[in-house]
Amino acid sequence: MTLQLIPKPEEPASKPAPDRAYVRLAAQIHALVAQGEFAAGKRLPAERALAERFDVSRTALREAIIALELQGVVEVRGGSGIYVCEPKPGVARLPPAQEAGAGPFELLRARCLIESEVAALAATTRSDADLDRIFEALTTMREQMTDKAANQEADRRFHLLIAQSTGNSVLLATVTSMWDQAQGPIWEKIEQHFHSQDLRQASQQDHQRIFSALVARDAQAARLAMRAHLERVIGEFAQGWR
Repeated sequence: MTLQLIPKPEEPASKPAPDRAYVRLAAQIHALVAQGEFAAGKRLPAERALAERFDVSRTALREAIIALELQGVVEVRGGSGIYVCEPKPGVARLPPAQEAGAGPFELLRARCLIESEVAALAATTRSDADLDRIFEALTTMREQMTDKAANQEADRRFHLLIAQSTGNSVLLATVTSMWDQAQGPIWEKIEQHFHSQDLRQASQQDHQRIFSALVARDAQAARLAMRAHLERVIGEFAQGWR
């Protein structure tokens, strides 16, 4: 009998860095401003019209507008619209699309997918000690409702403790990494526009439902509660400018 050697599979080619659509879109709109199609002091077309023109989602357009706002190209006036600014020297430019970090909506959708399953698993693996720690974070969020920074820190701890309660270090590292990416100028600006005490209060109710599902060891309820929470946050950030 002749043994046949199975050839070693080739190593997959390294995948190029993802092209951040919101950065490319911001550059396209900026080019039109530079060409004079959108004049300084004038209002940009409505978001719906711009999204249709560039064949992009409203959320991708929202991220691009925020990127342009950070560059000083446009100014968002709540209840009025988006206006083109006079050119200003020395304003920081965004990195190339291939080097930019994940946009807020890209990251939130990833969290929605991953953290929903993490919550479902946690409902079956959590210990009473885990519940005590998660409840402490939940209580701190409620007590610090008017303190944005303290509330957000307790919010982060709540989600990370759920991941920790799965006993899976890879899941904990993944959730931690996603939370660590949710910072920087783009995030600060989008939260400036859309993060409010009303949003924190709604999130508190969402977190209570997640916690109740964990207490009941109901994996499906935990999955659905986490998904509903993050989908609601995405929806809040995608609403009209305040």
